[in-house]
Amino acid sequence: MTLNDLKPAVGAHRKAWRVGRGESSGNGKFAGRGHGGQWSRTGGGVRPGFEGGQMPMYRRMPKRGFKCRNTKDIVAINVSLLDVFDDGAVVDIPALKSKGLVSNPRDGVKILGNGEITKKLTVKVNFFSKTATSKIEAAGGKAEVV
Repeated sequence: MTLNDLKPAVGAHRKAWRVGRGESSGNGKFAGRGHGGQWSRTGGGVRPGFEGGQMPMYRRMPKRGFKCRNTKDIVAINVSLLDVFDDGAVVDIPALKSKGLVSNPRDGVKILGNGEITKKLTVKVNFFSKTATSKIEAAGGKAEVV
């Protein structure tokens, strides 16, 4: 099969309906646009959301608060969850994904200091809290910011 053999499926392509080509065509004179008015003119019509002068829906709806577009979506993990790794292991984002602790790292991973850690680990993620860093180092490990 070559490109010149390609054809649309049967019934998928219909001939365009030609309007305004005389009364006998079945769609002549006003060409399906009715008897005058704003929508019958070329370039006529109103902008999207315009409701004829009535207060439009997007202005009637209440708007609350402020949504910052520049925020980062950080995934937080407590330091106690890192005990699933073996002693002396290197813990990075792919390792966290393989253990099922993180499914989607989004804009970064942060280790929080909730809980205790008993194993000596080298943790390489984007962010650490101060308590998490102190607990990892107290257990003999390293906290490295990637």
